[in-house]
Amino acid sequence: MKSLAATLFVIVLAATTSSAKEKKTNGVIQSESLQQYLARMQPVPAATETRTPGSLWTDNGRLASIASDYKALHVGDLLTIVVAQDITANNTGSVSSARNFSASSGISSLPGQLKTTGVANLFSPTSASSLAGKGQAATTSSLRTSLAGRVVAVLPGGALVIEAERQLTMNNERQTILLRGMVRPSDIGTNNTVASNAIANLELELKGKGVISEGTRPPNVIVRAILRIVGF
Repeated sequence: MKSLAATLFVIVLAATTSSAKEKKTNGVIQSESLQQYLARMQPVPAATETRTPGSLWTDNGRLASIASDYKALHVGDLLTIVVAQDITANNTGSVSSARNFSASSGISSLPGQLKTTGVANLFSPTSASSLAGKGQAATTSSLRTSLAGRVVAVLPGGALVIEAERQLTMNNERQTILLRGMVRPSDIGTNNTVASNAIANLELELKGKGVISEGTRPPNVIVRAILRIVGF
């Protein structure tokens, strides 16, 4: 019994020590070190071109950036993406139909002095049907934000493949925005910004994880089946 308690104490102590190492002084847990983050953000260096021996021009000289264009153009360049997506869809339909049917048959006269009172109306069917229905559906979605991304590839036609990601953690709620797409260099403004409606093959994903997301997320199939059985 004492050996089991000692083993549990060692496990708890190791977990506490490891969690304490992960915590920063400001209480934020950092999953990776600064060196790992820099290594992940560092783009693959491009192959340097061989310079002509004796040339007066140097790429890193003082006059190299006289006419530099700070718009994103090469792999690894940064740019600002202004996301303004407003989607509104309305669908309204109505149907109405009516049908009436009426028929009458009988004998109006007989030869001689025979009266037709009893057989004046032998068959008189009447039917009526009507149908009226209405349907309406409305969807509205809006997302407005701005985030910085970078060029991850340059296609042979000159189009830039961009990618952006932003993670925001606040009050035990994490929101992640992922964006990918293609943009023409001419669509990038003078202030190095591009609108989301100018991005082709736009892939935009906004997802959250935390207290609010867990509270509003629908239950899985098993939980729904249990709730259907128990009724509460």
